[in-house]
Amino acid sequence: MEIAALREALRAFMRESELIVQANGLTPQRHLLLLMIKGAPDGSERSTVTELAARLRLAQTTVTDLVRRAEKARLIAREQSGADGRVAILRLTEEGERRLARSFHAHETERQRLREMLQQLSE
Repeated sequence: MEIAALREALRAFMRESELIVQANGLTPQRHLLLLMIKGAPDGSERSTVTELAARLRLAQTTVTDLVRRAEKARLIAREQSGADGRVAILRLTEEGERRLARSFHAHETERQRLREMLQQLSE
């Protein structure tokens, strides 16, 4: 039964998250893309398409398309890698930072609800 409660809590969080990001001018996919770039494991707040594909567990062509659309929407920018000219480094633009920050702050209530549910399930 605990697994059902966990899945219900996760689904509720995801649904509310979708509504929050849409209210802040993002699609759920773009929100996730921005989160993955901002939350780069090395702390650089930058990523490559290859790294994103691995973290998102999506095909590189799918991520390339997501990146292209986010770039067109001026949410991310590409910079050539100094180490390898074939590699583009992705970073958030000011607009991408602004929208991600708004969405992040709007998620606080939902994050707290999920934390409480997880705490209840672990007791």
